[in-house]
Amino acid sequence: MKIGIAAAGSGGHVYPGLAVGDALVDLGIEQGDIIFFGGDRMEMRSVPAAGYRFVQVDMHGFRRSLSTDNLTLPLKVYKATRVIADEIRAEGIRAMVVFGGYISGPAGLAARRTKIPLIIHEANAVPGVANRMLAPFTHSIYVAFEPARARLKRAEVVGNPLRSAFEHFDRDLLKPVARARYGIDPDATVLGVFGGSLGAAALNDIAAEIATGHGRQYHVLQITGEPHFQDFSARATETDRWTVVAFESEMEYLYAASDLVLSRSGAMTVSELQATATPAILVPLPAGRRYQGANADDLAAGGGVIVINQDSRHDIVATTRSLLHDAVRRKTMTDALAEARPSGVARTIAKHVLEVADDRPS
Repeated sequence: MKIGIAAAGSGGHVYPGLAVGDALVDLGIEQGDIIFFGGDRMEMRSVPAAGYRFVQVDMHGFRRSLSTDNLTLPLKVYKATRVIADEIRAEGIRAMVVFGGYISGPAGLAARRTKIPLIIHEANAVPGVANRMLAPFTHSIYVAFEPARARLKRAEVVGNPLRSAFEHFDRDLLKPVARARYGIDPDATVLGVFGGSLGAAALNDIAAEIATGHGRQYHVLQITGEPHFQDFSARATETDRWTVVAFESEMEYLYAASDLVLSRSGAMTVSELQATATPAILVPLPAGRRYQGANADDLAAGGGVIVINQDSRHDIVATTRSLLHDAVRRKTMTDALAEARPSGVARTIAKHVLEVADDRPS
């Protein structure tokens, strides 16, 4: 039985797709029978590196700035849909799962054209355009956060599929290994700071202010992103309580090493904070349709995280410093996150995909 997975653009789309792919393998599907579709961004490297077959199509999303590329988009969608539909027929793919991003539209249209079941997973609290457009034609819809159901009425709230390292996260077991990985004192109070794979200039600057202002009282572990690494690694020599790394492919170590996190509130970050029960101060990206802020609403209401707007820099710094000195408050936040922790999401979706695909006539 062959299954198609469409995931492209960012880690928030690609990593859930890979997690479901791994769950399908665990349930008995041959890895070679899972076919990923995407474009030329991170999926082009990440999917083959994970051992899956990858079919690249010439496709991009809508450019928000004025661009002549937008004029060619309808033709690209048409061609990409045809390529994916031809692959579905040639390979005998029995179901398609899409995870948002620019590849979802063509993959969903190809599934409809070839009359195979289409399953959607939406990672964000505010659904993307492609998933909203495909929703009326889908067999099943899964979402990570309750607010998404306002736009995707038939959706079931399950959370975001995560890698097995998060499904089986054990802080007590991993913490000493993580501290050794970064060269951090086992007894230090640690603030982990990151802003996504490319980093976030605003959070990097705040991390520097915290590290240099009170560097002897706690340790700052900062993932800068490749573009900012050289600058901040040079500045980090000012104190031995400031560790800077460019990128971390195994984020479970960052969470295990940290007593508190300061980060953006992307969908996968919020889900990983839940899975690891790591208290956090979240600074949503100040752009788009408030989707990052909405991602954190439920956890903030439950007391597991604190959300502060980026333009309130003084409040971010003051609240971070306060929490680093308040172990009791952090423990309360940890307990709130642990109560809200979903589990087995990737396996839940994978089992449903197999059931749907098996019901389809050969």
